Amino acid sequence: MAYRIFGSENSPYSVKVRSYFRYKGIPHEWIPRTGEAMKEFNCFAKLQIVPLVVSPDGKAMQDSTPIIEAFEAQIPEPFIHPPGPLLKFLSELLEEFGDEWGNKWMFHLRWAREIDQDIVSLRLARELMPGLPEEQVRGMAASIKGRMTGRGFAVGSNERTALIIESDLCTFLVLLERHLAARPFLFGGRPSLGDLGLGPQLYETLIDPTGGELMRPYPLTSAWCRRMADFAAEPAVPAAGGSAFETWAALAPTLEPLLCSAGVFLRWSVANTRAIESGATEMEAIASVSPLADILARTGCLQFLHEPPAAKL
Repeated sequence: MAYRIFGSENSPYSVKVRSYFRYKGIPHEWIPRTGEAMKEFNCFAKLQIVPLVVSPDGKAMQDSTPIIEAFEAQIPEPFIHPPGPLLKFLSELLEEFGDEWGNKWMFHLRWAREIDQDIVSLRLARELMPGLPEEQVRGMAASIKGRMTGRGFAVGSNERTALIIESDLCTFLVLLERHLAARPFLFGGRPSLGDLGLGPQLYETLIDPTGGELMRPYPLTSAWCRRMADFAAEPAVPAAGGSAFETWAALAPTLEPLLCSAGVFLRWSVANTRAIESGATEMEAIASVSPLADILARTGCLQFLHEPPAAKL
């Protein structure tokens, strides 16, 4: 029997889990979260979020990273972790970066401008209620637009931060395009956890009007996004020396600048944690590029990346 994945084509986390299942060859049924599916969805879901994975024996899981970690413990091959502690850590870091920071890019661009609000809300309405008369679909789209338009605060999107978010994405895309010029995936010839975290977020950015225009000059990145969204099991491309994953020495010339660009995420993580611990309602992080070793040494954050999966479930 197959697993069931309740998800949405417009949810980067749903696409992430579906791509993982496809790459691993795990039998599954993709169930769009439509109005018709909601009754069954609600029988299993603890939270009103997707993806929701239901096992053949009726056990339910939510949250993309714990879902992947649970299956990795049972089905380690084909591998999604590069060998060695350094590359494994960097892959996990990029997965978290995609989930948290890449989502800021996507969510901001999706709901900050009216053209995106109109098109995406209509797309969501058609996905939720397929077959409805167009008048009803547009009424639902208007409701979705009204609900989502004011939610930029959830990712720190506002008039003060808009330019920072968009310029940060543009800087990252230049570096990512350069890195992907020599390899099909972030760490070489096969997808990693980092690809699964970052690729679907940028894919969702790509399919929206404003995000798509921003990404148009980066064809290698766009193709990588589409691969990660519509993934199928395929043989890994051997890197130099016969391994599908490359060494740090081979990756460093283009991967290190990419990681340095992502350093603001680490500083934001530290500042956010301190704000929560102190009860502060606002926090600040310096948006600048620093050497990778300096970033990791001074921030000392994301300690959960070193914890075993059981500690995070």
